[in-house]
Amino acid sequence: MPGRPSMRVTLAMTVWIVSVVPSHAYTASSLPDIENEDFIKDCVRIHNKFRSEVNPTASAMLYMTWDPALARIAKAWAKNCQFAHNGQLQSNKLHPNFTFVGENIWTGSASIFSVSSAITNWHSEIQDYDFETQKCTHVCGHYTQVVWADSYKVGCAVQYCPTVYGINRLTNVAHFICNYGPGQSYERPYRRGPTCSACPRDDKCLGNLCTNPKRDKVTGYYSIVHPDRPVFSRNKYLSLFLTVSPPILILSAIMIIWVKHKYPHLVLSN
Repeated sequence: MPGRPSMRVTLAMTVWIVSVVPSHAYTASSLPDIENEDFIKDCVRIHNKFRSEVNPTASAMLYMTWDPALARIAKAWAKNCQFAHNGQLQSNKLHPNFTFVGENIWTGSASIFSVSSAITNWHSEIQDYDFETQKCTHVCGHYTQVVWADSYKVGCAVQYCPTVYGINRLTNVAHFICNYGPGQSYERPYRRGPTCSACPRDDKCLGNLCTNPKRDKVTGYYSIVHPDRPVFSRNKYLSLFLTVSPPILILSAIMIIWVKHKYPHLVLSN
């Protein structure tokens, strides 16, 4: 690839920059769950950092936000402790909104795991990818998924595994998986052009990325505070009844007890 030495220098600098950006490191006993707020922020922030810095620039790179359903898919598959892709990624029943889900996997020692190091490792495949010819000299699929322009949702999970099937040389492993919606295909990961020059209608440009409140919001089917806890719509009158009825019942019970105590011989007739 032309300019390979300079690209390696740039890559090294990028890895260093990401390493000094605040990112939470974990131990084998404290790997975060998919509800961990810092974990979620790191996953979203670092993906968007790399997406906003693509070179050549992208004409319509979508801003990426968290998706609880994708995180649950990643968590369920990570528990299998296999260095292999989920065989259901192309099933239209895997996710309520995406018929095809993308996936990246990082496996390494739990003692060195951090969100930034794992995603940076995926992004480092840029050194083997030629944007102009779309040729890859080694492995590039993790990188192209990180910067896949049409992917606008991500959900990640990390699982502690004593060992991971397919990588026998490692023990005490952090098995980190991110799922993406929609997943990448076999085209160029994005269209080059002036930043945000071809964003979808009604989008705004934020940090070189196309944003849209409707697309970017966390799905209403799940709580933002507790991403795996379903939230159901409720009639406002039913909500009022459920809010008011407990105090009324308590007051009624107190009144009955007080009346019986005050008038022990009182008998109510039909």
